[in-house]
Amino acid sequence: MQRLFVAIDMPPAVNQRLIGLCQGVSGAKWADISHFHLTLRFIGDADDGLMSDIELALAEIEAPAFELALNGVGYFPPRAPAKILWAGIEPEGLLIRLRDQVVAALGALGLEPEHRKFAPHITLARFKRGAPSEQVAEFLSRHALFRTEPFPANEFHLYSSLLRPDGALHRIEASYPLVDVAAFGG
Repeated sequence: MQRLFVAIDMPPAVNQRLIGLCQGVSGAKWADISHFHLTLRFIGDADDGLMSDIELALAEIEAPAFELALNGVGYFPPRAPAKILWAGIEPEGLLIRLRDQVVAALGALGLEPEHRKFAPHITLARFKRGAPSEQVAEFLSRHALFRTEPFPANEFHLYSSLLRPDGALHRIEASYPLVDVAAFGG
């Protein structure tokens, strides 16, 4: 069984900006600084047959390339002690379109949809217990104006994730190019 998810990688320059955010809150398990990503859809466990079907279904997606930009920081859940600190993604219609296509392709295979609303973000840290609220407030204040320049999203990936005591190990299982906007008459 493989634990799978679909994601867009952040470019190295954006990773470097995100690394600068990963400090200052005690008890945080900071994300693997070598590999930040935007999860489009968490799939969960899949056997080899289902994984092969997923790879083929995702290969059928035709979506235009687009630009993304990071904008601000926050935490989940919104009205409880922080369990996750994140950097936000500016809303982008083509991102939502791609995410909807991924969901539809996986739904056609009989995979249950996620029940929580899609909130595009980059996970910066996780907490086993709620984070210290004063430190989270300070983190949010210190990084409230965090922004990046727009950067291209030219492909997405199917990842496997191996959970280990020192953090998850992510591996690209398949990559899918996004098409030049001109090919869509844009």
